[in-house]
Amino acid sequence: MKVTQDNVLGAVQILVDKDEIAQVLYDYANFIDLNETDSLLELFTPDCFISYGGDHGADGIDAYRETLQSEKFGVGAFFAGTSHHVSNVVIDLVDPDTAHVRSALYAWHKYNRDRADGVLMGQYHDILVRTDAGWRIKRRELKGAGTQTYHAKFDALNPIPRTNTV
Repeated sequence: MKVTQDNVLGAVQILVDKDEIAQVLYDYANFIDLNETDSLLELFTPDCFISYGGDHGADGIDAYRETLQSEKFGVGAFFAGTSHHVSNVVIDLVDPDTAHVRSALYAWHKYNRDRADGVLMGQYHDILVRTDAGWRIKRRELKGAGTQTYHAKFDALNPIPRTNTV
């Protein structure tokens, strides 16, 4: 887009929106690594849908809260520490209040159990919407590229679709 006097305000709004959307992704990684699940939940809409693969995820904010804070399988109960790295963020503004977002993920996990650290590599495929409180994640789907000593088997994840060229 070439910025002109006629479209400068729209161009600035697009830049601000994209920066705010990227910040939501970075805040998610930070809050999950700190096990600040209440702060993390504020990044989602009440009717959110999350799919980490197979039957792991949540439909709605209350179900997601239970997933994150479960005494047996929640972030703090299952992991002694995590380090989520989000990059290659691509933001497509569908309309002024909706964005489709794809980002790359590298996530290291130290378990509370006696087992090797686990690594997950993949992508987040998100839909974010503008709310009165700012941009929020309405839908998040994790697509896997690979794992190393990770607790979930790779075929239990949603794989990143690949074009076969042999």
